[in-house]
Amino acid sequence: MDTLFLITILIIIFALAFDFINGFHDTANAIATAVSTKALTPRRAIILAAFMNFLGAMTFTGVAKTITKDIVDPFMLDNGLTVILAALIAAIFWNLLTWYYGIPSSSSHAIIGSIAGAAIASAGFQSLNYQGFFKILQALILSPLLAFAIGFIVYSIFKVIFKNNNLAKTNRNFRTFQIFTAALQSYTHGTNDAQKAMGIITMALIAGNHQQSTEIQTWVQVSCALAMGLGTSIGGWKIIKTVGGKIMKIRPVNGVAADLSSAMIIFGATMIHLPVSTTHVISSSILGVGTAYRVKGVKWDTAQRMIITWIITLPVSATIAAICYYVLNIFF
Repeated sequence: MDTLFLITILIIIFALAFDFINGFHDTANAIATAVSTKALTPRRAIILAAFMNFLGAMTFTGVAKTITKDIVDPFMLDNGLTVILAALIAAIFWNLLTWYYGIPSSSSHAIIGSIAGAAIASAGFQSLNYQGFFKILQALILSPLLAFAIGFIVYSIFKVIFKNNNLAKTNRNFRTFQIFTAALQSYTHGTNDAQKAMGIITMALIAGNHQQSTEIQTWVQVSCALAMGLGTSIGGWKIIKTVGGKIMKIRPVNGVAADLSSAMIIFGATMIHLPVSTTHVISSSILGVGTAYRVKGVKWDTAQRMIITWIITLPVSATIAAICYYVLNIFF
């Protein structure tokens, strides 16, 4: 079998595996608040999230095109297939490691850092598309800050509107509404996160001379959507436990405010074709809501541990990817 064709097949397999892992790693964030407030049972939440993630993944391709062309130029990438395979191995390793310890790390940071690290190992820093790469970095940095601010504002508005309402009745109504916000959250997750694997597979098809444009083929979109949907069906209970309870004690009104805030940010990023970290956005919106609700009620030690993980993910995944590239380059 031709070596380039074999590597392309391996990349497709690893990209779908990355999307599958992303399904139970990141999607847990989308349903964490609904599960923690008992708005949905875990089983129903996962079924809902799996379907809505699939639907979201089938709706858009703009973020996939950004991943394909804005980190590195797939048409000019030296030893491109090996670079992409190394990036996937590194991102999968980091995702599984952080999932094992229940840390809501970012799959987006992991794959973007890994692609950059492997490309630099292959052809130096000049291999990066700096204009596109910094645009992606800006989105990754600004989106959680916006999510925190909007979460704070939305919950502050809720406090004013419902200050005279019966607390038990209000929470009961919000618990019902959380079914809708969990579905919305899962849908927006699919519109952004599932597209990252689509972009990687398209990069591989271009680097392997199987495709001459950055258009996302239908079979790529469907297979990535299915992989994420299946991954979602597995669940991610360790991450649900962290996001749904270790940041703050979440009540239905808190959950709705956080879900609406993060869904706005994620979907807004999808509409302008920018990848963001759904993990960062959702966790930051919960922190914003918690700060508006009661600053002392936020478990800042958990937040600190999450922020440290967010900061180190890009450089660590880039370093792991560079090492993977050097090892793979011996065999390919």
